[in-house]
Amino acid sequence: MNIVIFGPPGAGKGTQSDKIVKKYNLFKLSTGDLLRKEINEKSELGIKIQEIVDSGKLVSNEIINRLVEKIVSDKKYKNSIIFDGYPRNLEQVKNLDVLLKENSQKINLVISLKVSLDSIIKRITGRLVCSKCGTIYNEFFNPPVKKQDCCNENTLKRRKDDSADVARNRFQTYTDTTEPIFKYYKKSGLLKEISGENKIDEIFDQITAFIKWIQGWL
Repeated sequence: MNIVIFGPPGAGKGTQSDKIVKKYNLFKLSTGDLLRKEINEKSELGIKIQEIVDSGKLVSNEIINRLVEKIVSDKKYKNSIIFDGYPRNLEQVKNLDVLLKENSQKINLVISLKVSLDSIIKRITGRLVCSKCGTIYNEFFNPPVKKQDCCNENTLKRRKDDSADVARNRFQTYTDTTEPIFKYYKKSGLLKEISGENKIDEIFDQITAFIKWIQGWL
């Protein structure tokens, strides 16, 4: 079973991906993780990626597709991948279809977490991180419980890019880039939309219901 999961920044996509991986023993393919792995290993491709990143440019589709191909063609991951953050455009969608077909695989389910811009802004601007223990809170949804030596006004910090303007820009960019992808997957009947406004466990229950339905056809 191969799954693709989408969600705007702050939608909780990473949380749901991790829960899916744990329950169904899938491999989470995150292009960010693949890029960092190549850089850390100082491979020939990793050095090239580091140069691109340092120059402030975006890593090309060609490089991303090469990294994805490594995983898709590896038999130990066959039909057991959740794609998190890939594909990001129609070129990558079509490339993924080709790669999977070449390796006798296909996408079985595409999940889209739908969250309003207002909620995204609250999730991002309300985020607080304790500089001492690393615990993440949200002043709107999960306020910090003050502790004596940490998680207090002295240790709780906001990230510099957790602003309303940044949230709006990220949301708009996500909407613009994913709209053609959703149209593509809707035509194939693979796309299932889930409200990301609900509680984490409620969202996961809906995801598992879709997965059970899919497994009944495999």
